[in-house]
Amino acid sequence: MRPRIFGATASVAALGLLGSLVTGCGTSGGEGERTTLRLVAAEYGNSPSNSSRAYWDKLTAAFTAAHPGKNVEVTLHPWADVDREVTRMVEEGNAPDVALMGAYSDFAAQGRLYAAGELLSVRAEANFLPPLAEAGSVRHTLYGLPFVASSRLLFYNKELFDKAGAKPPKTWSDLKDAAEALKEEGVTYPYALPLGPEEAHAEALIWELSNGGGYVDNTGDYSIASEQNTRTFRWIRDNLVAPGLTGPVPPAALDRQDAFAAFLRGEVGMVNGYPSLLHEARAKGIEVGTLSMPVSDTLAEGEVPPSVGVADWMMAFKREGNRELAGEFLEFVYEDKNLNEFAGRYHLLPSTVTATQTSKDAAADPSGEQFLKALRGARLYPVNEPSWLQVSNIIKRNIGQAVAPSADPKTVLKDIAQQAREAARQG
Repeated sequence: MRPRIFGATASVAALGLLGSLVTGCGTSGGEGERTTLRLVAAEYGNSPSNSSRAYWDKLTAAFTAAHPGKNVEVTLHPWADVDREVTRMVEEGNAPDVALMGAYSDFAAQGRLYAAGELLSVRAEANFLPPLAEAGSVRHTLYGLPFVASSRLLFYNKELFDKAGAKPPKTWSDLKDAAEALKEEGVTYPYALPLGPEEAHAEALIWELSNGGGYVDNTGDYSIASEQNTRTFRWIRDNLVAPGLTGPVPPAALDRQDAFAAFLRGEVGMVNGYPSLLHEARAKGIEVGTLSMPVSDTLAEGEVPPSVGVADWMMAFKREGNRELAGEFLEFVYEDKNLNEFAGRYHLLPSTVTATQTSKDAAADPSGEQFLKALRGARLYPVNEPSWLQVSNIIKRNIGQAVAPSADPKTVLKDIAQQAREAARQG
């Protein structure tokens, strides 16, 4: 699964980044303990100037200096390829020692991963933000170590709002009123609704949570076709899509990247976004307001639903003689200064309690603290369900149809739910 926290990821092959970044050589030490660790990681940058290579070069050199005789070999892959490449390596019996990618639960279900308790100190394991630790756990055991994360807030273009006389929305009705005012002012996308196949599962979950729904129920079973979710997509269809408040591109054909690009061009009144988009917008001189997602008018007064959180995952594969080295490396990676350096580089959020407390971005920017606050109480995708990778793809391909003017949301959601149940049985 590609979590799509980030902006566009350029072809890493074009940047010459697919080769290994080697900081040492040798594979084993005395008594079978290995001295070189292989890390396969996603490339977060989109140009040579902001490639992840610089970060890993610096960190691995520092690790070797602090642990003489122990080295790290890093290979980067684009986000579009990393999950597939690691899966291939595992199937060929050549799993890396540590991987940084978008999904972990299928490997955990196969018994291929170390539990966090086998790798980290008690203090380090307890330091992960609770929502992220919960999402990284299978049957109450932490296997997916959250690395960097993001929460989602509603962004609005203050200049367009001022011209339209619109007010920042707190409820769905407020959002509709603002969208109508923006449309009258000629805004191309009063509310950008990216339910295209790139990342529809994120936008859909944001709306579901704002009406008390979600992808799973309290037992962890998929509840995609719940009554709350059905009402949510029916409201979107009738109140935003049918009146033409979501722009010229049908939501099922509008991808997140295109919606964000339109926002950066000043063509969007409102869109759900994450920290890196806020940074890009400010760099272009766009004055952006940030809000929690407006809630359904039918929610109980004072009820505050969770925001959507997304994380990427570190995991350590069981290989002969590598547990001690993997644990030492991961302890080093999760030191506050190292984690914050990576998160700050890409305008993301660190995954641990102590790193968020020392995050320079949050300290310097009220919006940064707003994102961190949202993350602390966020709801993540059900990534600890081994079938989620398949189910998320089903959602991305189909859920946009639930808001088409001629569609019956219940029928669309029931079809997705049936496919999800089949995927869960196969998993």
